[in-house]
Amino acid sequence: MQEKLQNLKQDALNLLNDVANLVQLEEWENKFLGRKSGELTNLMKGLKDLSVEVKKIVGQVANEVKQTLETAVIKKRQQLVVADFQKSINQEKVDISEPSLLANNLGHFHPNTLVQKNLEELFSSMGFLILDGPELESEYFNFESLNIPESHPARDMHDTFYIKDHKNWVLRTHTSPVQVRALQKYGAPLRAVVPGRCFRNESTDAAHEHTFYQLEGLVVDKDISISNLIGVMKELLRGVFGREVEVRLRPGFFPFVEPGFELDMKCLVCGGKGCGACKHSGWIETLPCGLIHPKVLEFGGLNPKEWSGFAFGLGLTRLVMQKYAIEDIRNLLGGDLRFLKQF
Repeated sequence: MQEKLQNLKQDALNLLNDVANLVQLEEWENKFLGRKSGELTNLMKGLKDLSVEVKKIVGQVANEVKQTLETAVIKKRQQLVVADFQKSINQEKVDISEPSLLANNLGHFHPNTLVQKNLEELFSSMGFLILDGPELESEYFNFESLNIPESHPARDMHDTFYIKDHKNWVLRTHTSPVQVRALQKYGAPLRAVVPGRCFRNESTDAAHEHTFYQLEGLVVDKDISISNLIGVMKELLRGVFGREVEVRLRPGFFPFVEPGFELDMKCLVCGGKGCGACKHSGWIETLPCGLIHPKVLEFGGLNPKEWSGFAFGLGLTRLVMQKYAIEDIRNLLGGDLRFLKQF
């Protein structure tokens, strides 16, 4: 066992020398230090078959190997970040002799940013952390750790942008991967929201776009119930719109929550009469939500018998459309200054 540990360490360090970018570095981390299926984790599963005396010796060696690899990956990440920064500095050229074309027109925040900042202030006042996550995500965090198996239709090429020549990497389809990332990093109890950009291979129309914004939220503590979820959702909508909003709660299936719900709000663009923004239904699908599935808690390193929680995925872009009565989602990313200057 000791020899296998030393060989693993040497192989890992040799491969680490060949890592050329941050994407390859994360692949290396998943391969050797992954919590569920990393090579070191798999090797340590054999400890249970050893005697107490041998187990103590091998455990010390395993800890030394783990610390060595973790120190090496931190140093490698620092080197890659510095190298990327230096490369961008060397490539950047600014002609300081050219007069400004902006004059006094300094611009202003995009409507997406205005609503996002509003939500961040609201949740900060409620004691939530404001977190971020990578837009280029591994299949493990985007799907597997959220209880979405390989056979799930969400992995279909019609829904997901896969990265050419980089197997198991996708443009994230939702902000939900940060649920497990946050639990692994901060543990529990935890209250956090994650605003960010997402990508899906959608056929665009007035209500759908291939690039859009979400705001993920999760609360993990002891004795969390659906009543806690509903209370936070109502406070969220009241904070954004400054008044009570008519909503409805109906059952919905999402693999990473159980039970799951769809929280719809009456369309504020048409007042519930039906328009392009609400697909002529009078209602907007706003907040998929539910109690966090036990498997997701386990992937986050928590015991679901001890901890519980709820999660929601707010359609931030749709909320922007409702707040400013925008009937076509394509206007938000169209780059038309005549549209943007209204805000």
